Amino acid sequence: MNGHQTPSEADRLYEQLSRVDSATYSKNACIGIASLVDEIRTLKRQRNAVILAHNYQRPEIFSVADFVGDSLELAREATRVDADVIVFCGVHFMAETAKMLNPEKLVILPDLGAGCSLADTVTADDLVERKAELRKVYPDLAVVGYVNTTADVKAECDVCCTSANAPRIVEALPTNNILFVPDENLARYVQQHTSKNIIAWNGNCYVHHQMTPGHIEEVRAKLPHVKVLAHPECRTDVLERADAVLSTSGMVKYAKESSATEFLIVTECGLSDRLLIEVPEKQFYKSCMLCQYMKMTTIEGTRDALVHLRYEITLDEHIRQKAVRSIERMLELSR
Repeated sequence: MNGHQTPSEADRLYEQLSRVDSATYSKNACIGIASLVDEIRTLKRQRNAVILAHNYQRPEIFSVADFVGDSLELAREATRVDADVIVFCGVHFMAETAKMLNPEKLVILPDLGAGCSLADTVTADDLVERKAELRKVYPDLAVVGYVNTTADVKAECDVCCTSANAPRIVEALPTNNILFVPDENLARYVQQHTSKNIIAWNGNCYVHHQMTPGHIEEVRAKLPHVKVLAHPECRTDVLERADAVLSTSGMVKYAKESSATEFLIVTECGLSDRLLIEVPEKQFYKSCMLCQYMKMTTIEGTRDALVHLRYEITLDEHIRQKAVRSIERMLELSR
Protein backbone atom coordinates (compact mmCIF):
# COMPACT_ATOMS: atom_id res chain seq x y z
CA MET A 1 0.00 0.00 0.00
CA ASN A 2 1.40 3.38 -0.98
CA GLY A 3 1.94 5.52 2.10
CA HIS A 4 3.41 8.44 0.14
CA GLN A 5 1.38 11.65 0.24
CA THR A 6 1.83 14.80 -1.77
CA PRO A 7 2.48 17.86 0.38
CA SER A 8 -0.82 19.38 -0.77
CA GLU A 9 -2.89 16.72 1.05
CA ALA A 10 -1.01 17.22 4.31
CA ASP A 11 -1.19 20.98 3.83
CA ARG A 12 -4.94 20.80 3.28
CA LEU A 13 -5.38 18.81 6.47
CA TYR A 14 -3.16 21.19 8.42
CA GLU A 15 -5.06 24.20 7.13
CA GLN A 16 -8.34 22.66 8.34
CA LEU A 17 -7.37 20.80 11.50
CA SER A 18 -5.09 23.48 12.94
CA ARG A 19 -8.21 25.66 13.31
CA VAL A 20 -9.32 23.18 15.94
CA ASP A 21 -6.00 22.82 17.79
CA SER A 22 -2.72 23.90 16.25
CA ALA A 23 -0.68 22.09 18.91
CA THR A 24 -2.34 18.71 18.42
CA TYR A 25 -2.59 19.09 14.65
CA SER A 26 0.89 20.32 13.86
CA LYS A 27 2.32 20.10 10.35
CA ASN A 28 4.18 16.91 11.23
CA ALA A 29 1.07 15.37 12.79
CA CYS A 30 -0.93 16.19 9.67
CA ILE A 31 1.65 14.47 7.47
CA GLY A 32 1.02 11.29 9.45
CA ILE A 33 -2.74 11.77 9.30
CA ALA A 34 -2.54 12.32 5.54
CA SER A 35 -0.83 8.96 5.14
CA LEU A 36 -3.63 7.27 7.14
CA VAL A 37 -6.26 9.09 5.07
CA ASP A 38 -4.66 7.71 1.91
CA GLU A 39 -4.65 4.17 3.36
CA ILE A 40 -8.29 4.42 4.37
CA ARG A 41 -9.40 5.72 0.98
CA THR A 42 -7.63 2.82 -0.69
CA LEU A 43 -9.21 0.33 1.71
CA LYS A 44 -12.66 1.79 1.14
CA ARG A 45 -12.32 1.17 -2.58
CA GLN A 46 -11.03 -2.37 -2.02
CA ARG A 47 -13.77 -3.25 0.48
CA ASN A 48 -16.57 -1.35 -1.27
CA ALA A 49 -17.09 0.41 2.05
CA VAL A 50 -18.55 3.70 3.21
CA ILE A 51 -17.82 5.54 6.43
CA LEU A 52 -20.65 7.22 8.32
CA ALA A 53 -19.53 9.57 11.11
CA HIS A 54 -21.39 11.40 13.84
CA ASN A 55 -20.84 15.12 14.42
CA TYR A 56 -19.10 14.38 17.73
CA GLN A 57 -16.23 12.41 16.24
CA ARG A 58 -12.59 13.48 16.24
CA PRO A 59 -12.01 16.07 13.48
CA GLU A 60 -9.58 13.88 11.52
CA ILE A 61 -12.38 11.30 11.13
CA PHE A 62 -14.33 13.87 9.11
CA SER A 63 -11.53 13.74 6.52
CA VAL A 64 -12.31 10.11 5.65
CA ALA A 65 -16.08 10.07 6.21
CA ASP A 66 -18.44 9.76 3.27
CA PHE A 67 -21.16 11.37 5.36
CA VAL A 68 -21.11 13.37 8.60
CA GLY A 69 -24.30 14.18 10.47
CA ASP A 70 -26.53 13.86 13.49
CA SER A 71 -28.51 10.77 14.49
CA LEU A 72 -31.50 11.54 12.26
CA GLU A 73 -29.34 12.36 9.23
CA LEU A 74 -27.26 9.23 9.78
CA ALA A 75 -30.37 7.05 10.05
CA ARG A 76 -31.66 8.49 6.78
CA GLU A 77 -28.28 8.07 5.11
CA ALA A 78 -28.10 4.45 6.26
CA THR A 79 -31.21 3.73 4.16
CA ARG A 80 -29.40 5.00 1.02
CA VAL A 81 -26.06 3.25 1.38
CA ASP A 82 -24.88 1.45 -1.76
CA ALA A 83 -21.90 -0.50 -0.42
CA ASP A 84 -21.04 -3.90 1.00
CA VAL A 85 -19.53 -2.56 4.22
CA ILE A 86 -20.61 0.25 6.54
CA VAL A 87 -17.99 1.54 8.96
CA PHE A 88 -19.79 3.47 11.67
CA CYS A 89 -17.69 6.08 13.41
CA GLY A 90 -19.96 6.80 16.31
CA VAL A 91 -21.22 4.76 19.24
CA HIS A 92 -22.72 1.29 19.50
CA PHE A 93 -26.43 2.15 19.30
CA MET A 94 -25.82 4.11 16.09
CA ALA A 95 -24.11 1.14 14.47
CA GLU A 96 -27.00 -1.05 15.61
CA THR A 97 -29.44 1.32 13.89
CA ALA A 98 -27.44 1.07 10.66
CA LYS A 99 -27.55 -2.73 10.95
CA MET A 100 -31.32 -2.69 11.53
CA LEU A 101 -31.77 -0.81 8.28
CA ASN A 102 -29.16 -2.87 6.39
CA PRO A 103 -29.40 -6.47 7.63
CA GLU A 104 -27.66 -7.81 4.53
CA LYS A 105 -24.61 -5.54 4.87
CA LEU A 106 -21.55 -5.88 7.06
CA VAL A 107 -21.71 -3.11 9.66
CA ILE A 108 -18.59 -2.58 11.74
CA LEU A 109 -17.72 -0.37 14.70
CA PRO A 110 -14.02 0.46 15.05
CA ASP A 111 -14.09 0.25 18.87
CA LEU A 112 -16.56 -1.94 20.75
CA GLY A 113 -15.96 0.15 23.86
CA ALA A 114 -17.79 3.06 22.21
CA GLY A 115 -21.01 2.72 24.16
CA CYS A 116 -23.39 5.34 25.58
CA SER A 117 -24.04 6.02 29.26
CA LEU A 118 -27.49 7.42 28.40
CA ALA A 119 -28.46 4.25 26.55
CA ASP A 120 -27.32 2.28 29.60
CA THR A 121 -29.96 3.94 31.80
CA VAL A 122 -32.78 1.82 30.37
CA THR A 123 -33.09 -1.90 29.70
CA ALA A 124 -35.77 -3.71 27.75
CA ASP A 125 -36.94 -5.59 30.86
CA ASP A 126 -37.30 -2.39 32.88
CA LEU A 127 -39.18 -0.73 30.03
CA VAL A 128 -41.61 -3.65 29.67
CA GLU A 129 -42.34 -3.48 33.40
CA ARG A 130 -42.82 0.30 33.40
CA LYS A 131 -45.11 0.17 30.35
CA ALA A 132 -47.33 -2.39 32.05
CA GLU A 133 -47.59 -0.26 35.18
CA LEU A 134 -48.43 2.94 33.31
CA ARG A 135 -50.97 1.38 30.97
CA LYS A 136 -53.12 0.55 33.97
CA VAL A 137 -53.44 4.31 34.48
CA TYR A 138 -53.05 5.49 30.86
CA PRO A 139 -54.56 2.90 28.48
CA ASP A 140 -53.58 4.96 25.44
CA LEU A 141 -49.90 5.14 26.48
CA ALA A 142 -47.35 5.26 23.64
CA VAL A 143 -43.63 4.81 24.14
CA VAL A 144 -41.30 7.20 22.35
CA GLY A 145 -37.71 6.01 22.46
CA TYR A 146 -34.87 8.41 21.92
CA VAL A 147 -32.55 6.95 19.30
CA ASN A 148 -29.89 6.82 22.04
CA THR A 149 -31.11 3.37 23.10
CA THR A 150 -30.13 -0.23 22.43
CA ALA A 151 -31.86 -2.39 19.84
CA ASP A 152 -33.77 -4.42 22.41
CA VAL A 153 -35.14 -1.21 23.96
CA LYS A 154 -36.14 0.12 20.54
CA ALA A 155 -37.99 -3.16 20.02
CA GLU A 156 -40.24 -2.20 22.96
CA CYS A 157 -40.94 1.33 21.66
CA ASP A 158 -43.79 2.45 19.43
CA VAL A 159 -41.58 4.94 17.62
CA CYS A 160 -38.12 6.41 17.90
CA CYS A 161 -37.10 10.06 17.77
CA THR A 162 -33.96 12.18 17.71
CA SER A 163 -33.27 15.60 19.17
CA ALA A 164 -34.00 17.02 15.71
CA ASN A 165 -37.57 15.70 15.52
CA ALA A 166 -38.73 14.77 19.04
CA PRO A 167 -41.55 17.37 19.38
CA ARG A 168 -42.79 16.60 15.85
CA ILE A 169 -42.88 12.85 16.51
CA VAL A 170 -44.79 13.30 19.78
CA GLU A 171 -47.32 15.63 18.14
CA ALA A 172 -47.85 13.18 15.26
CA LEU A 173 -48.91 10.33 17.53
CA PRO A 174 -52.64 9.68 18.02
CA THR A 175 -52.29 9.33 21.81
CA ASN A 176 -52.23 11.88 24.61
CA ASN A 177 -49.99 10.07 27.10
CA ILE A 178 -46.35 9.48 26.20
CA LEU A 179 -43.64 7.60 28.05
CA PHE A 180 -40.43 9.22 26.83
CA VAL A 181 -37.24 7.22 27.31
CA PRO A 182 -34.52 7.62 28.40
CA ASP A 183 -33.46 11.32 28.47
CA GLU A 184 -35.26 13.35 31.14
CA ASN A 185 -33.89 16.68 29.86
CA LEU A 186 -35.07 16.08 26.31
CA ALA A 187 -38.43 14.95 27.74
CA ARG A 188 -38.78 18.29 29.58
CA TYR A 189 -37.91 20.15 26.38
CA VAL A 190 -40.58 18.19 24.47
CA GLN A 191 -43.13 18.91 27.22
CA GLN A 192 -42.62 22.63 26.61
CA HIS A 193 -43.66 22.11 22.98
CA THR A 194 -46.74 19.95 23.40
CA SER A 195 -49.95 19.87 25.42
CA LYS A 196 -49.66 16.09 25.70
CA ASN A 197 -48.70 14.40 28.94
CA ILE A 198 -44.99 13.48 28.84
CA ILE A 199 -43.81 10.95 31.39
CA ALA A 200 -40.03 11.08 31.59
CA TRP A 201 -37.63 8.22 32.22
CA ASN A 202 -34.94 8.88 34.81
CA GLY A 203 -31.85 9.21 32.62
CA ASN A 204 -29.58 11.85 31.12
CA CYS A 205 -26.49 12.35 29.01
CA TYR A 206 -23.62 12.97 31.39
CA VAL A 207 -21.95 15.29 28.87
CA HIS A 208 -24.90 17.66 28.48
CA HIS A 209 -26.13 17.36 32.07
CA GLN A 210 -22.84 18.79 33.36
CA MET A 211 -23.23 22.03 31.40
CA THR A 212 -24.40 24.91 33.59
CA PRO A 213 -25.82 28.43 33.16
CA GLY A 214 -22.56 29.73 34.61
CA HIS A 215 -20.68 28.58 31.50
CA ILE A 216 -22.97 30.68 29.32
CA GLU A 217 -23.01 33.71 31.60
CA GLU A 218 -19.23 33.79 31.80
CA VAL A 219 -18.87 33.94 28.02
CA ARG A 220 -21.74 36.42 27.59
CA ALA A 221 -20.10 38.77 30.08
CA LYS A 222 -17.08 38.99 27.76
CA LEU A 223 -18.93 38.63 24.44
CA PRO A 224 -22.40 40.20 24.83
CA HIS A 225 -23.25 39.76 21.15
CA VAL A 226 -22.44 36.04 20.99
CA LYS A 227 -25.24 33.76 19.79
CA VAL A 228 -25.75 30.82 22.13
CA LEU A 229 -26.79 27.53 20.52
CA ALA A 230 -27.70 24.77 22.97
CA HIS A 231 -28.61 21.11 22.56
CA PRO A 232 -31.98 19.97 24.00
CA GLU A 233 -30.25 17.29 26.07
CA CYS A 234 -29.05 20.15 28.29
CA ARG A 235 -30.83 21.07 31.50
CA THR A 236 -33.75 23.50 31.36
CA ASP A 237 -31.82 26.25 33.17
CA VAL A 238 -29.22 26.08 30.40
CA LEU A 239 -31.76 26.06 27.57
CA GLU A 240 -33.47 29.15 29.03
CA ARG A 241 -30.28 31.13 28.38
CA ALA A 242 -29.83 30.03 24.77
CA ASP A 243 -30.71 32.03 21.66
CA ALA A 244 -31.66 28.79 19.91
CA VAL A 245 -32.18 25.21 21.05
CA LEU A 246 -31.16 22.88 18.24
CA SER A 247 -29.94 19.44 17.32
CA THR A 248 -26.38 19.31 16.06
CA SER A 249 -27.57 19.41 12.43
CA GLY A 250 -29.73 22.39 13.35
CA MET A 251 -26.71 24.13 14.83
CA VAL A 252 -24.69 23.60 11.65
CA LYS A 253 -27.50 25.02 9.52
CA TYR A 254 -28.08 27.97 11.86
CA ALA A 255 -24.41 28.89 12.03
CA LYS A 256 -23.95 28.73 8.28
CA GLU A 257 -27.08 30.75 7.46
CA SER A 258 -27.08 33.30 10.28
CA SER A 259 -25.76 36.82 9.76
CA ALA A 260 -24.11 36.53 13.19
CA THR A 261 -20.39 35.88 13.25
CA GLU A 262 -19.78 34.71 16.84
CA PHE A 263 -21.35 31.65 18.42
CA LEU A 264 -21.15 29.75 21.69
CA ILE A 265 -21.79 26.06 21.00
CA VAL A 266 -23.30 24.28 24.01
CA THR A 267 -22.98 20.59 23.22
CA GLU A 268 -20.24 17.96 22.90
CA CYS A 269 -17.01 19.53 21.63
CA GLY A 270 -16.92 17.62 18.34
CA LEU A 271 -19.63 19.82 16.86
CA SER A 272 -17.57 22.95 17.51
CA ASP A 273 -14.65 21.24 15.79
CA ARG A 274 -16.75 20.57 12.70
CA LEU A 275 -17.92 24.18 12.58
CA LEU A 276 -14.39 25.54 12.97
CA ILE A 277 -13.39 23.47 9.94
CA GLU A 278 -16.41 24.14 7.74
CA VAL A 279 -17.14 27.80 8.56
CA PRO A 280 -13.69 29.39 8.95
CA GLU A 281 -14.99 32.92 8.43
CA LYS A 282 -16.91 32.82 11.74
CA GLN A 283 -15.88 32.44 15.37
CA PHE A 284 -17.03 29.46 17.47
CA TYR A 285 -16.49 29.34 21.18
CA LYS A 286 -16.85 26.17 23.20
CA SER A 287 -18.98 25.61 26.27
CA CYS A 288 -18.65 21.89 25.96
CA MET A 289 -17.51 18.61 27.42
CA LEU A 290 -15.85 15.69 25.67
CA CYS A 291 -17.81 12.45 25.32
CA GLN A 292 -15.34 9.72 26.25
CA TYR A 293 -17.30 7.20 24.17
CA MET A 294 -17.38 9.27 20.98
CA LYS A 295 -13.67 9.91 21.26
CA MET A 296 -12.81 6.20 21.48
CA THR A 297 -12.88 5.99 17.69
CA THR A 298 -9.53 6.98 16.21
CA ILE A 299 -8.34 7.27 12.64
CA GLU A 300 -5.92 4.41 13.28
CA GLY A 301 -8.77 2.29 14.62
CA THR A 302 -10.85 3.14 11.58
CA ARG A 303 -8.02 1.99 9.33
CA ASP A 304 -7.69 -1.23 11.32
CA ALA A 305 -11.44 -1.83 11.16
CA LEU A 306 -11.21 -1.82 7.37
CA VAL A 307 -8.10 -3.97 7.31
CA HIS A 308 -9.58 -6.66 9.58
CA LEU A 309 -13.30 -5.98 8.95
CA ARG A 310 -13.87 -5.65 12.67
CA TYR A 311 -15.87 -5.29 14.91
CA GLU A 312 -19.02 -6.67 13.34
CA ILE A 313 -22.43 -5.62 14.66
CA THR A 314 -24.87 -8.51 14.89
CA LEU A 315 -28.52 -8.48 15.97
CA ASP A 316 -31.03 -11.16 16.83
CA GLU A 317 -33.40 -11.18 13.84
CA HIS A 318 -36.55 -11.13 15.97
CA ILE A 319 -35.26 -8.09 17.89
CA ARG A 320 -34.11 -6.42 14.66
CA GLN A 321 -37.52 -6.77 13.01
CA LYS A 322 -39.30 -5.28 16.03
CA ALA A 323 -36.75 -2.51 16.53
CA VAL A 324 -36.55 -1.44 12.90
CA ARG A 325 -40.28 -0.73 12.89
CA SER A 326 -39.75 2.02 15.45
CA ILE A 327 -36.98 3.53 13.30
CA GLU A 328 -39.01 3.27 10.09
CA ARG A 329 -42.01 4.86 11.76
CA MET A 330 -39.81 7.74 12.89
CA LEU A 331 -38.54 8.26 9.35
CA GLU A 332 -42.11 8.23 8.03
CA LEU A 333 -43.38 10.73 10.60
CA SER A 334 -40.43 13.10 10.19
CA ARG A 335 -40.74 13.52 6.43
